[in-house]
Amino acid sequence: MRAWWQGRGMREAIAAGIASLLLAACTPAPEPAARVPVTLGEEKPAAHIPALDVPQPQPADDLGTTRWPAARVGSGHAQVSCERDDRDDPPRRLDSLEFFSLVDAMSTCASTGLVRLQYSGRIDAGFTALVERVGAMAQRMDLPERILDIDSAGGHIEEAIRAGDALASTRWTVRVRKGAMCHSACVLVLAAADDRKVDGDVGVHRLMRDRSNATSRAELNDELRAINERVREYFERHGVALAVADLMMTVPNRRLRLLTPAELDEFGLQGRNAAQDDLERIVARRRCGESFVRRRDAFQREYEKRCGLEGNSWKEVARCGLGLRGAYGFPDAKCPAETPLADAERRLRLEDAHQEQVAAQADGAATPGSGAVGAGTTPR
Repeated sequence: MRAWWQGRGMREAIAAGIASLLLAACTPAPEPAARVPVTLGEEKPAAHIPALDVPQPQPADDLGTTRWPAARVGSGHAQVSCERDDRDDPPRRLDSLEFFSLVDAMSTCASTGLVRLQYSGRIDAGFTALVERVGAMAQRMDLPERILDIDSAGGHIEEAIRAGDALASTRWTVRVRKGAMCHSACVLVLAAADDRKVDGDVGVHRLMRDRSNATSRAELNDELRAINERVREYFERHGVALAVADLMMTVPNRRLRLLTPAELDEFGLQGRNAAQDDLERIVARRRCGESFVRRRDAFQREYEKRCGLEGNSWKEVARCGLGLRGAYGFPDAKCPAETPLADAERRLRLEDAHQEQVAAQADGAATPGSGAVGAGTTPR
C-alpha cells in the first residue's frame, strides 16, 4: 500500500510544483498576519487579552497530498482499530500523525469500512490534529463509518471548537462509554458529532481562561461574555440547545454539573444530531423528491422499533434493517446513495468478501501439494 501511495504522491508532487510556480509568478506575497490564540491553556498572562475572542487565521495543513507536515498526538493517549469493539480488533497506539504512519495504522480498515479512534486526555492541539488527520485519511480510504470513543476532562475551548468542526465535516459518531467522562470543553466535541452515544458522565461548568487578567467582576464578565457568545454560536451551528451555554455560565469552574440522560436528550447531546438530520432531509428532498423522504422516514421509525439498535450486534441490526427495506421501496433506483443503510450494506459486502478470501486462503494452505503437510506428503 505504501508503494501505491508513494507513486501517486510523486504525480501529485509534480502537479503541485508546477501549480505553485505559476501561482508564485502571478500573486504578490501576502503580509504575514499576527496570530493571537484564544485558549484555556497554560500560556503566561499577556499584557493585554483581546476583548473579543475572534478566531485568527490558522495555517492550513494541505491534507490533500501525501506531504503532510509533521504532527503528533500530544499530551493525550490515542489508539486506532477497525472494529467497533476491542475483542474484534485490538487497538493499536497512535503517536505519529504523518501520512504513512496513518496508512500503516489504518490499512486493515479497508476490509471493514470502519475506523475507530480511542482518545483519553486533554482537548488540545494534538487532539485537533488527530481528528483532522484520521478523518482526512478515512475519506481518502473511503471508510464510511467513523467512531470516536472519548474520555476527557476538558481542555482548550479554541481546540474543542476546531476539533468539533473537523468532526462535523467528516461525519463521526462520538461515544462516551461506561466508565468514561466528557467534561467541560469536551462537551463541545460531543455536540458536533453526527451521532452521540452516552453511557458515561457528561458534565459542564463555566468555561474560562486558566490565566485571566480580570481584576473585577466586570472585567471577568467581559471575558466570559466573549467566550459565551462564541460557544453559543457554535452550539447553534451544531443543533444543540443554547440552554447548555446558559447552564455553563451558572456553574462555578471549580465545580461540575453532571447532565442527566433526560437533559442530554432535551439539550440535543444524545442520539442523532438535529442539524445534520435536517441537512440530510433537505439534500434528500432536493435530489430524490418528497416521496423518497416520506418513505425513508417511515422506514426509519420501523427500523428503530423492530431491529433492537442497542441490544444487538451491528451485523444483526443491519441485516434486520435490510430485510425491511423492500416494503418501503428501497433500494431506490434514482437515489441509491441516499437509500437507508446503503453504507451498512456496502460494509457487509466488504466483510463477506474478506471472509471468503480468508477461507479460500485457508483451504489453499491445507490442500496437498500447496506446501502444507497433509495426506500423501512427507515432511522434510
